Amino acid sequence: MLMPKKVKYRKRQKGRMKGMSFRGSVLNFGTYGLQALEPGWITDRQIEAARIAMTRFIKRGGKIWLRIFPDKPITRKPAETRMGKGKGTPEQWVAVVRPGRILYEMEGVTESIAKEAMRLASHKLPIPTRFLSKA
Repeated sequence: MLMPKKVKYRKRQKGRMKGMSFRGSVLNFGTYGLQALEPGWITDRQIEAARIAMTRFIKRGGKIWLRIFPDKPITRKPAETRMGKGKGTPEQWVAVVRPGRILYEMEGVTESIAKEAMRLASHKLPIPTRFLSKA
């Protein structure tokens, strides 16, 4: 799965997902893109599942860019543990996504194929998305 090689701190605070994404909200690499419409956390497994769904549909015909990376650790305490005794251990990694953020980009395929591939990918993600094209 996707995860950082090294982080400065093992555990991080939850934070807030207020406002629109001002970075990564324009198509930079490909012709077609998938844009987030609501804020949320996307896990490393969800990012990978959506990427595999797209790659399989286009039969490795075009090129796909991942525009998000899971760099935030999410901690969890063991089941049936009493309150207190500190923060739990890091369990998974998530990417913090705000509205307007481009999640994936694609080029080298027709618009209909790209649209269907992005639709399949959007079903793997926990937030609503929309299809974008440069044309």
